[in-house]
Amino acid sequence: MNKQFADRMNNVHKSFIREILKVTEDPNIISFAGGLPNPKSFPVKEVEEAVTKVLGTRGEEALQYSTTEGYRPLREYIAQRYLKKGLEVDTDQILITNGSQQGIDLTGKVFLNKGDRVLFENPTYLAAIQSFGLLEAEFKSVPLLEDGVDTDALIKVLDEDNIKLFYSVTNFQNPTGITYSQEKREKVAEILRDRDTIFLEDNPYGEIRFLGEDLPPVKSYLEEGMLLGSFSKIVSPGMRLGWIVAPEDVMEKLVIAKQASDLHSNYFTQRVIYQYLTDNDVDKHIEKIREMYRNQRNLMVEMIAEHFPDGVDYTKPEGGMFLWVTLPEGLSSLELFDLAIRENVAFVPGKAFFCEGGGDNTLRLNFSNSSEEKIEEGMGRLGVAIGKLMNQKEHR
Repeated sequence: MNKQFADRMNNVHKSFIREILKVTEDPNIISFAGGLPNPKSFPVKEVEEAVTKVLGTRGEEALQYSTTEGYRPLREYIAQRYLKKGLEVDTDQILITNGSQQGIDLTGKVFLNKGDRVLFENPTYLAAIQSFGLLEAEFKSVPLLEDGVDTDALIKVLDEDNIKLFYSVTNFQNPTGITYSQEKREKVAEILRDRDTIFLEDNPYGEIRFLGEDLPPVKSYLEEGMLLGSFSKIVSPGMRLGWIVAPEDVMEKLVIAKQASDLHSNYFTQRVIYQYLTDNDVDKHIEKIREMYRNQRNLMVEMIAEHFPDGVDYTKPEGGMFLWVTLPEGLSSLELFDLAIRENVAFVPGKAFFCEGGGDNTLRLNFSNSSEEKIEEGMGRLGVAIGKLMNQKEHR
């Protein structure tokens, strides 16, 4: 039988990261490739208690169908948490999603036609490239600086191209770990305020800042902006719950798109997470995660300084789960990956995160899902692999 796949499938490929993770299934390989929270941070006992309570008190109700928008008390909780951080959001402006990833998907379905232009940071979150690519959008990119997007380049691309949507990760960006400064957030809002470009701000890592001070989202200065959030990094990724904040006229379309996709997010999980949040001090739990990741990040930075050859640059994130390494010009992280696997250590080559090409000499490292022992050993192995790559280049 001749499979007549839709044309859109020709423009989207398997996740490069997911393919790499297959390689890292070997127990001898120390992997810094996945974007995984540390399972030691999962509140297993507390979630078990929440499950028992939900089933024991509202079991029949929690196992039934529910509304598309999501469990209202959970949405109210999210709105109140934003208010404590200085952002006023109405409960009706919040839609519960299957992870913040579904928020990306729904936004694309609501706004993008084939050929519409989407603007990404360069580099950017790989799964966002996949999601918008499936809708046959055209991609443009704008460079990231140490304090966020290059605003001069942003103005230029907005003036020259008809950009329909700008996707941004403003806190501890995946893959670079870069965070927008206060000044940069206000400037981006100013640039976008009088334009028709939709701004989608993804913030899955915002709660896990372990250095510096919390900063308000760009949406605090841009009323029409859209904002994504997630429970994956502060409770559990396996529960697959996130949310999207959007203006009410946009929310109506998002709800329709979600109804066409899955009717509503897992209602039982919504009830369990809400029970967990109301019965426990989530800020105390988050502080434990911050302390764990701070120590892991600091150790990885220390090991880079100790083991990597001169000429290798890297970011020093103030939160999140990743840091970004730039090799000297002319070196390939894809070639380094092959050498690293021989040393039984893995990472993600940076090329996958560039929607318009480039990034051959870059790579992403995840520090959140490794013990201190594995970070010490693995970074030593990676330093050896980089040294071998540099030596090969010298003798070509």
